[in-house]
Parts: sequence; C-alpha cells; structure tokens
Amino acid sequence: SWFADSSEFSLLQHVGIKGFFVSSVLLDGGNGMALRSLLVLSVLSLLILFMPLIEYTVQRILVSAPFWNRWTFWGRIARAGFPLKLLIGQYVWKAVALAFRKLENEVREFVVDLECEILEDSVPITVGVGAEESDNEIRGETENEEGDSDIYDDDYDY
Repeated sequence: SWFADSSEFSLLQHVGIKGFFVSSVLLDGGNGMALRSLLVLSVLSLLILFMPLIEYTVQRILVSAPFWNRWTFWGRIARAGFPLKLLIGQYVWKAVALAFRKLENEVREFVVDLECEILEDSVPITVGVGAEESDNEIRGETENEEGDSDIYDDDYDY
C-alpha cells in the first residue's frame, strides 16, 4: 500500500509530521469521523466565543416592538401542539445538517488540496530502493556536469 507504514514504497515516509496529520485526518478508519469531529469542535468553539454577542442580539430582538407587533403571526406557532413543533424542529435540523454537510465538503476539499501540495513538494519522483540515484538522474542533477555536452552531440541539424 502507498500509505502503509511498513512498506518501503510508503509515501508517508517523505511527508513529515504535517503531511502525516493531514493524511491521518483524511484516511481515518471511522469514515471521516476525525474530520467531522474536528469540524464540530471548531463550530462549537466559535459559538462559545461569540455567545455574548448572540445573547445580546437575541435579547434585543425579544424586547423589541416589531417582534411583539408580529405576535399574531408567531403566536399561533408558539401555542401549537407538539406535533407541529416537532415537524418544525425536524425542518430546522435538516437545514442545519445540510449546511454542516456543505461545510464539511468544503473543508475536505481544502484538506485534499493541502495534502496534494504536501505530496508534490516532498515526495521524490521515484520511490523505493535506489530511488535517490534515479531521482537525481531524472531531474538532471549529475555529479559530473562536464559530461552533459556528450548528450547533445549528434549529427542532426535542427
């Protein structure tokens, strides 16, 4: 496997600690549970951080005249039976879950792009036994720079 630690062809041996963490978040055994857990923790942290602002805004809305002037509209929902409140709660939950799923997909795409950049920067062109020698040959880095002129000696006119 390309990502197994025991393989001599493992890509993780070249990426360092940053690449290891990024790959671990993407390749966790819980079907994306690590990324989802980190995202939930981040969202909850942001909610806690902005809680005073949210509380102040909600309190200002609850004591405002326009809110109470609309009592005839939302008063019917507040006095409604439990099945209607449950249905409204389900719609709200579905909307929040859909927004979270979209956020998760955006973050996952960002992490995949980050992992690709890390792999492109750190993984040599060839991987395996004797890879460093062939990697230097492919990149054109030879120990004897004087021998390069022999490569281009041919009888063709371009």
